[in-house]
Amino acid sequence: MIRFVLLAAAGRPGFVMTKMTKRIFDLTLALALIILLSMPILVIVLWIRLTSKGPAIFWTDRVGVNNSIFKMAKFRTMKLNTPQVATHLMENPERYLIPGGAFLRKFSLDELPQSFNVLKGDMSFVGPRPALFNQADLVALRTEKDVHKLIPGITGWAQVNGRDDLPIPVKVSFDEYYLSHRSFAFDLYILFLTAIKVIKKEGVQH
Repeated sequence: MIRFVLLAAAGRPGFVMTKMTKRIFDLTLALALIILLSMPILVIVLWIRLTSKGPAIFWTDRVGVNNSIFKMAKFRTMKLNTPQVATHLMENPERYLIPGGAFLRKFSLDELPQSFNVLKGDMSFVGPRPALFNQADLVALRTEKDVHKLIPGITGWAQVNGRDDLPIPVKVSFDEYYLSHRSFAFDLYILFLTAIKVIKKEGVQH
């Protein structure tokens, strides 16, 4: 029922989302999540520090709006000597995982620190997933399609339609669709689908 309501609302002019509306929504949701999940966040930090060498938070260079580089935060789920490439491109990535790393990834708990990226304004909750600094082919195609003008998101239309299983041209086509159909209701629909996929543990590879 919720799915059909969101889909119907997405096409209505009254649901068109301005930059200010999106920013207010992002700030409100980010603050709420940080407050509500403060204890689980603390537990995860302690677990990582006690079971592996290195910091609990891993900062990675990502491509942001207008192809600017920013530091994206994640809970560290891999050892310090892990190559900085997309996980689905690694050979036997499981050997790099720290204790509990697979669990954090399976339920996307490693993404929780990105709420602070949202507060800062480097990211939104919904948008194209930020490319790694060395994913030149993905960055180039997004630039060609004007997708680089969007603030990257924790989740996005491509994320709920295949995630790492998607070839780059297909992924960018989903990003381009989102660029042309942005609305408050569409964002809510994407967040709703994201929650379902996290619960079902679908498409988790990175």
